[in-house]
Amino acid sequence: MPTATSSRTPRAHAAARLERLPFSSYHRLLFIVIALAFFFDSVDLGTMTFVLGSIKQEFGLSTAAAGLVASASFFGMVFGAAVAGLLADRFGRRPVFQWSMVLWGVASYLCSTAHDVNSLIAYRVVLGIGMGMEFPVAQALLSEFVPTASRGRLIALMDGFWPLGFITAGIVSYFVLPQFGWRTVFALLAIPAVFVLVVRRIVPESPRWLEHRGRLAHADAVLNDIETKVLRATGLASLPPIPDMDAVPFGQRPRSAFREIWSDVYRKRTIMVWTLWFFALLGFYGLTSWLGALMQQSGVTVTKSVLYTVLISLAGIPGFLCAAWLVERWGRKPTCVASLMGGAAMAYLYGQAVLHGGDLTLVISAGFAMQFFLFGMWAALYTYTPELYGTGARATGSGFASAVGRIGSLIGPYVVGLVLPVFGQSGVFTLGALSFMLAAAAVAVLGIETKGRALESLSSDVAAATDDRYATATERVRGG
Repeated sequence: MPTATSSRTPRAHAAARLERLPFSSYHRLLFIVIALAFFFDSVDLGTMTFVLGSIKQEFGLSTAAAGLVASASFFGMVFGAAVAGLLADRFGRRPVFQWSMVLWGVASYLCSTAHDVNSLIAYRVVLGIGMGMEFPVAQALLSEFVPTASRGRLIALMDGFWPLGFITAGIVSYFVLPQFGWRTVFALLAIPAVFVLVVRRIVPESPRWLEHRGRLAHADAVLNDIETKVLRATGLASLPPIPDMDAVPFGQRPRSAFREIWSDVYRKRTIMVWTLWFFALLGFYGLTSWLGALMQQSGVTVTKSVLYTVLISLAGIPGFLCAAWLVERWGRKPTCVASLMGGAAMAYLYGQAVLHGGDLTLVISAGFAMQFFLFGMWAALYTYTPELYGTGARATGSGFASAVGRIGSLIGPYVVGLVLPVFGQSGVFTLGALSFMLAAAAVAVLGIETKGRALESLSSDVAAATDDRYATATERVRGG
């Protein structure tokens, strides 16, 4: 039987050993497992869009109070995302990823038991902590296993499980909500948390992280196992030679990850990505959390408002597929800017359609176009963010960017509840459009391009200077 040891050296870097691997069914399996966990989390996150109107009616809430309920999970996500990044860079990606799933599963069930608005808000905060932990760690984990040539496409496709989760939440709500109520919806959505057992069995710890922490023997054992599985999956007799990446240091004593994201190398990137996440998520969740409730306010029944929101959200499927193609062909930065500007234009058009008569066909068409761009934005956002930082700060950088974004998510639904009575629905969508424009401006002015560059080449000035040599060596391996 072929072995993985025939073409490696004892002290070869994890990055070099992972980069030389041909893409195989083993990579696809890792992708599917991590993306499914992301999907189940996304179902829980999207549910509030469909059940908020029913919760508002049952508890007799004002628009401001309903906005507070919608924002509660995002309050938890701020804390969860920030803590998860620090924990994942300190203790590993795998354990944090697993515990996040357990936490949101338990909290989703607790939401189904809430019989007053205060307990529901408390449980939604706990649910948000679990969701906030899972999202940035999933980005970091997948990005560290996938070779450069496939990284952007797969991370963008992983984000595509977010609109699929959103649509699934709508489908579940469509069939369950009218007959059994919103509590049953939350109870059903707690069940997928048992998927953590699959994650524990299939997904290993990141060898890049193990090596960075100086755990070289453990990293070597994980890499041996990965290489053996890739050989078995591809049927090759031996793996390609390892590209020369010795200039990238490893096994050093790590410094504070939070200090690192504000170092000279990363400071501008951190300012850019925090601004991007804050305004993009303020606009997105400010709008989508209220879509169903706004339709009901316009006289649409609960069942039809759920159906129309699902129809609008179907645009997310071609949206993320288009973005997954563009991030590799066009680049991360232009795809991110274009999707945000397209979302801004369509959000404004949606508001104008509502303002001038509210013709249902026009409103749904404008909403469909808006979601096409906004779910494409998510694909670019999740691809771009983990590539901006090195291994020692990747989860922290992604986590704090997500945490800042969740502050925007927290503010967005509540602000909509305040803006709606004063400026109407057109004012709400104008607010969303302005938010997307500010996010696009931050990327256009401060962003860098990361397409086609190995993660290590983006982590320091020294590594960036030698990126061309790495890229040439990698291409020589893949071509030869």
